Amino acid sequence: MTKLTLRITHVADQDLDDLYTEGFTTWGEAQADRYYDGLLERFERIREHPKMYPAVDDIREGYRRSVYEKHSIYYVIDEDSVEIRAVVKYQDVARRS
Repeated sequence: MTKLTLRITHVADQDLDDLYTEGFTTWGEAQADRYYDGLLERFERIREHPKMYPAVDDIREGYRRSVYEKHSIYYVIDEDSVEIRAVVKYQDVARRS
């Protein structure tokens, strides 16, 4: 199978910028770099095996989700590409009072 092209939307790109900034401020440059690099590696894995991760049509029709540590990566597959649409920080809503 030919690898698909990877596209990242403006929204997802902004998500990445925000999470890097938060990681840098909270944990320092080295940890922020490691986490960011891990996300980029996951993007590559998604590109190579886009159907490996489950569909989440209950969230949005056509979307799939890959969870990387504390973030969910939402993406769609079309004929020749994978488009990363959002990178959202996991929130445990069950723990809220």
